[in-house]
Order: sequence, then structure tokens, then C-alpha cells
Amino acid sequence: MVQVIAFDVNETVLDLRALDTSFEELFGDAALRPQWFAQMLQLSFVGGLTDHYVDFGTAQRAALRMIAQRNGRTLTDDQIAHVVDGMTRLPAHPDVPDALAALAATELMVVALTNSTQAIAEAQLTNAGIRQHFAHAFSADAVRHLKPAPQPYQAVAEAAGVPIAEVRLVAAHSWDISGALAAGCQAAFVARAGMVLSPIGPQPDIVGAGIDDVVKQIIRTDT
Repeated sequence: MVQVIAFDVNETVLDLRALDTSFEELFGDAALRPQWFAQMLQLSFVGGLTDHYVDFGTAQRAALRMIAQRNGRTLTDDQIAHVVDGMTRLPAHPDVPDALAALAATELMVVALTNSTQAIAEAQLTNAGIRQHFAHAFSADAVRHLKPAPQPYQAVAEAAGVPIAEVRLVAAHSWDISGALAAGCQAAFVARAGMVLSPIGPQPDIVGAGIDDVVKQIIRTDT
């Protein structure tokens, strides 16, 4: 039986489209924002695979420099800081607050699990007005291994005092879902626009178009 619901934060709960204006101002093209996020993930994952840990903030700044270079631009430190600092001011997706409130009213433990550093995670959830719905915010940075490595998921189970099979990850990223399932968690996929599951490996038993749909299924399945 699932006892802990762990939510990924960036893109799953918070809307990165709020950064589009910054990319339009810097590059004249908001379409570079998802390219930046993908580049940042790649840098983070390479750090993990090569055993040279790269925290999320460092990866974000480096990825922004790479995007700028690729597009023939040079960014100042202040311009880079403005974009990265914007990560703390992301709004929640519209379907999130009410769904989290409904889930928090159950006996399930609701937590956040993010690759962002602890200070950034706390600022993100607080500024988005949803911190009160989470019993705890876990940062993968604390174990120096970013998702989809198994250590962050294991850390949640250990902190909650439950077997890892009693933790369910909720995420809009296929790589996060795959990592959670490989670590022994249950999973629920949020199929936001443009997000699809990997056809390789185990699949989550819950899939929904939004957090509201996913939470309804969780309440029906896990309570």
C-alpha cells in the first residue's frame, strides 16, 4: 500500500513558461527556454554518469551560456542570474493548488522531491503559494545524486520510515518516472503538453492529463 506521494517540482507542479519572457528579451525567441532546460538536464545527467556531481543551479547557468554561444550571443553574469533567479518565482500550474489540497486532506504523506537545491526548492514552493500542502520538501542535492539515480527516491523512503515500494512519485518527465520505477517506487505520470512516457521498461499504473486527474486516481487507488 502506498503511504507517501512525492511530487516532482519543476514542470510537474510549477510552470516554466513564466521564463519565456526572459528568453524573448535575451534571444528574441521563447522557444529556446525548453532547449535550455533540456541542456541543463543533460549537463546534470552527464555529471552523474561520470561521477562528477553538478548541482542544478550550476547546470542551469552553464546551460544558459551554452545556449547563448550556440546562438551567437554573450550574456553577462547579471543576465544569467536574472534567468536563474526566475526559477524561484515560477507559478504553480492552475490545476495544482486544489489538487494538492485534496490530497493533503487524506492520510497520505505528501512531499516534494526535486533536483533543485534545498533553498531553491523552499523558495519555489513558498513563492508559488503551495508550500503548506507538503509535509516536507526533499532535495536530491542532499544526497549528491540527482534523479533519476536511485538515491533521492531511497532518501524519501528512509526519511518517511517506509519501504520504497510504498512511495509513489508523481512527475511529468519520463526519465523521472523511469528512475522511480527502477528504484522500486510506484509512479504516476502527468501527461502535460508535449510530455510522453518512454516506451522502454516498466510503466506507471496511473497516467493523467493533469495533476487534478492524477490526484483523483491516487485518492481512488491509494486511500
